[in-house]
Amino acid sequence: SELGNDWNKPYKKSARVVGDVIGKYHPHGDIAVYDTIVRMAQPFSLRYMLVDGQGNFGSVDGDNAAAMRYTEVRMAKLAHELLADLR
Repeated sequence: SELGNDWNKPYKKSARVVGDVIGKYHPHGDIAVYDTIVRMAQPFSLRYMLVDGQGNFGSVDGDNAAAMRYTEVRMAKLAHELLADLR
């Protein structure tokens, strides 16, 4: 991926990924970007997770995810496969 957080690379702090997304693609609020990343990392929100997350990303009971400075993410292998032909 352009941001260098492929499935076979080390995790990156979510806050760094959010900053990269805001700076390069979506110059709006950081909370909206982080909420989207969190949802893509929750196995109970999507059938196939697009983000491989490490840390507290909430629960099906409604518990909130940890702040972005405490979580780490990278692209899931499935997301890498879905984007392979777009290059």
